Amino acid sequence: MFTDVRSGKSMDRPGLTELLAYARKGDTLAVVRLDRLGRSLAELISIVEKLKVRDVALLSLEEKIDTSSAAGELIFHVFGAIAHFERRLIAERTKDGIAAARARGKLPGRQPVDVDKVQAALRLVEAGLSPTKAASQLGLGRSTVYREVAAAGVTRKAS
Repeated sequence: MFTDVRSGKSMDRPGLTELLAYARKGDTLAVVRLDRLGRSLAELISIVEKLKVRDVALLSLEEKIDTSSAAGELIFHVFGAIAHFERRLIAERTKDGIAAARARGKLPGRQPVDVDKVQAALRLVEAGLSPTKAASQLGLGRSTVYREVAAAGVTRKAS
């Protein structure tokens, strides 16, 4: 089993590289969904062509596509095009939503942390309160307080 844990934008996929180097003639590469194999339709087709040249079949479990047959290869291309279309629609809707929010005067993205609350949280932790309780009392995220405590090098007083 080969896996990659990367964001959708990352082109560095060591698991995929390792898998492609490992695959042998007569093997079948099984993936959960086609969009897990390729980031774009062009990349997906390129990977399948490389597999085909090496006589390695592709089996997509969710779409139930097996490229070892002519019909399976046709279905692969159709489903790949649909998956690519769907990703493009999602990207366009996201961009439209961000533009609409900006037009309403909203700033998309993470809101800046209240510096005064962060300073208060640091003082509470220095005084011996746990970062979790300090976060709760001040209405901050727990991970935010832990991150700020680590960045400031703050240590709790022993109780």
